[in-house]
Amino acid sequence: MTTTIGIDVGTGCIKTVLFKVNGDQIEWVARRNDKIRQRDPMELTRRAFDEVIEEAGLTEADIDYIATTGEGENIPFSTGHFYSMTTHSRGAIYLNPESRSVLDMGALNGRAVKMDEKGKVLTYRMTSQCASGSGQFLENISRYLGIAQNEIGELSKKADNPEDVSSICAVLAETDVINMVSRGISASNILKGIHDSMAGRLVKLLRVIKANEGVTFLSGGLALDEGLTASINEAMVKMKVQGKAVSHPDSPYGGAIGAAIWGAYRYDKLAAQGSDLAKAS
Repeated sequence: MTTTIGIDVGTGCIKTVLFKVNGDQIEWVARRNDKIRQRDPMELTRRAFDEVIEEAGLTEADIDYIATTGEGENIPFSTGHFYSMTTHSRGAIYLNPESRSVLDMGALNGRAVKMDEKGKVLTYRMTSQCASGSGQFLENISRYLGIAQNEIGELSKKADNPEDVSSICAVLAETDVINMVSRGISASNILKGIHDSMAGRLVKLLRVIKANEGVTFLSGGLALDEGLTASINEAMVKMKVQGKAVSHPDSPYGGAIGAAIWGAYRYDKLAAQGSDLAKAS
């Protein structure tokens, strides 16, 4: 039995999970999802780590491997680091074994990844960091409209005449939204227009990587936005991308899950080789 922790340090949140892995048997023991806001990410990461092992009734000495992903490469107490496309792919397979591609939708950019049934990355593409297709952009718009994050999806689905948001630059897109409000466009139609614009850019990435089989899994913080999920599926039909995009209640943890599982795999492989790096690689 290997006890491993996965830590996904994003721009907006830090996700921390604890797993016990025994071959193909994987048990999810504890989790945390902390918004960074204006706090020190390194201090917050350490606190989240301590609270997760406390919740599991363990000590730091009980943890075999501490795997980081995202922006967590410089966490001083980690054992090893994995690239985001690798961890989100493996997390997608864990949460939905039929997944063959994943859209990782984060605070600053989006990423489309194609993988095999074991979560091995075959190819991937990313959006520009400037593009108006990020979680931070959507959060800024919802704040301007005075709408809570958990209300965005339902409002978007009530739209009857979505307003086009074509600007690829987030700053210009926000200006477009301000003009829409001044013209009396409803929040529902504004949000649906934004979702459609974001979905169009994300589905273009799926076309580039030829994600034409299996399920496209939605990972990251925006995966629980039902309005965006609906727009992605509509865009897939329009752009003739086969399959369906699905999310999971635990989609925000996708990267942390993958990090923990890959960490257990690496630890077991090193242990089988008799390497002293099993706990220090």
